[in-house]
Amino acid sequence: MTTISPPRLEKTSFTDPQAAWAHIADIYRRNCEFIRSHLENLSRGVLPEGRVRACYPQVEVRSTSYSKHESTLPYGYLHSPGLYRTTVTAPDLFKGYLQEQFAVILSNHGGTIDVGESDTPIPLHFALGPREHLDGKALNAIDVPLRDIFDAPDLTNTDDEIANGTYVPPRGGPYPLSAFTGPRVDYSLFRLSHYTGTDAEHFQNFVIFTNYQFYIDEFCRVAKDWMAGGHEHYQRFIEPGNVSTDNMLAGGGVTGEAPPRMPQMPAYHLVGDRGRGITMVNIGVGPSNAKTITDHIAVLRPHAWIMLGHCAGLRNSQELGDFVLAHAYLREDHVLDADLPLTVPVPALAEVQVALQQAVAEVTQTEGIETKKIMRTGTVATFDNRNWELRDQTEIIRQLSQSRAVALDMESATIAANGFRFRVPYGTLLCVSDKPLHGELKLPGMASDFYRTQVNRHLQIGLRAMEILRDQPAERLHSRKLRSFAETAFQ
Repeated sequence: MTTISPPRLEKTSFTDPQAAWAHIADIYRRNCEFIRSHLENLSRGVLPEGRVRACYPQVEVRSTSYSKHESTLPYGYLHSPGLYRTTVTAPDLFKGYLQEQFAVILSNHGGTIDVGESDTPIPLHFALGPREHLDGKALNAIDVPLRDIFDAPDLTNTDDEIANGTYVPPRGGPYPLSAFTGPRVDYSLFRLSHYTGTDAEHFQNFVIFTNYQFYIDEFCRVAKDWMAGGHEHYQRFIEPGNVSTDNMLAGGGVTGEAPPRMPQMPAYHLVGDRGRGITMVNIGVGPSNAKTITDHIAVLRPHAWIMLGHCAGLRNSQELGDFVLAHAYLREDHVLDADLPLTVPVPALAEVQVALQQAVAEVTQTEGIETKKIMRTGTVATFDNRNWELRDQTEIIRQLSQSRAVALDMESATIAANGFRFRVPYGTLLCVSDKPLHGELKLPGMASDFYRTQVNRHLQIGLRAMEILRDQPAERLHSRKLRSFAETAFQ
């Protein structure tokens, strides 16, 4: 079968980041429209005379020297002489991000940003967008499989080899310019809409994960109070279904309709200027959910994510309601073993640790030894077995003791490990909700009082920590501890 494609565009060189982005956007829109127009014709019974194919835009840069550069940013470097390349998708969503990456590379290395078309087809699914719907009845009447006419997602170019550090490029390149290819990003953009009930464009650069709906309820209450009170930093509040509550300074209206049922991991967004707001996601229980959602949010290149949730306290000196600031992780979640071996350490990041500790002190109005009375710093053990207490505990307790663990949960190590893997600054602040090793379990009345008194304070600490991180310069927040010696230039 012959292939029908739009006229191929020659590669064009740019020294202006904005012009380079604009050309990428032109290629992407033209090629997606080419695919959509043939689909629309097909729905009207017009069968194309060949296989329809249009490809992702492609970005290339070249380095000719090993020379060092003076930038304090931990990204934007081409590690070796040679050619660097990546495919790009959703340029409107990534406009600010792409222009910043181009500017840093040009500043560090000079040369040009070369933009053209790749040989990687845009799948039909991704050309349509997450909220576009097919006329299924009309297309079924054609009685021709769509895969016979259009490209479908190809998992051979949708893996995480680059991010995992297992991809071995040929000497001299092309080296990967980004940890994520266009198809890999598109895959996650669709998954995000499915899992969270909100479009990717609403996600902010500072993300809080929680494992309890109580925190989401409180986040919604606080966010709506801020919108009603005309908060100076946040423009609107987005809920599942893309329901938007505007800041009263912009009229305070509510638009959109809540979904008939909640998505698996609903997301809520306090939208700030240039994405500098706060997103909160209820990931539910377990490391599988934690890995799934962070796999997808990572393609948005957030500036930081943290875990706020409940944990089991393991020390007799702890009280219900005490906080635990993780400075190390015992990884018994197992969902990332194939992607990030257990031999790889997951270090605490000083910038995030300091922000969380400062937020605890500010919100609780304590300092020094008084803060230490309500917050322990130590190892958090993350298990994949929620009912670990029902097993023979001898081996488990020995492991917890040898690791010096002070708390146990099911998500924190997964979120931290995926942050390390995807170069996203991470941290964990948990709240002790029971002490199973000491027979101190929550009774119904105790639980109600605990949630009523602690959830608001814990959430306020998380929000304040994100505001502290938001005010830090990028060169401090994006720690070099997250970068390898042969790293992609894109952050």
